[in-house]
Amino acid sequence: MSETLYERLGGQDAIEAVVDEFYDRVVTDDQVSHYFDDVDMQRQRAHQTQFISAVAGGPVDYTGADMEAAHDDLGITKPDFDAIATHLEAALEEFDVDADDREAVLSAVGEYEDAIVTATA
Repeated sequence: MSETLYERLGGQDAIEAVVDEFYDRVVTDDQVSHYFDDVDMQRQRAHQTQFISAVAGGPVDYTGADMEAAHDDLGITKPDFDAIATHLEAALEEFDVDADDREAVLSAVGEYEDAIVTATA
């Protein structure tokens, strides 16, 4: 039986570490950090860990808000979405996730782009 992406990423603890690195990068990026000004980052990190675990095929059900509803009032643009995706890829690279698995994570997250990008640049 082949491993799931979740297992190849190293499971819950490894995904949590990647998410921490990801948000450390995002909140220091002037282009996108403003989206998180009034956000409980501990809760956000836990939420994102759950989301990535779920889309990676882990034994986790995503219980967050509908993607479109959660992002509707944020006015996220395509360049901002791309900047955030770049930070996710860099965080995955930081933990030596191989290129195929990085692409699989980015592809899974990218499936939600239309729901997340709610504004034009």
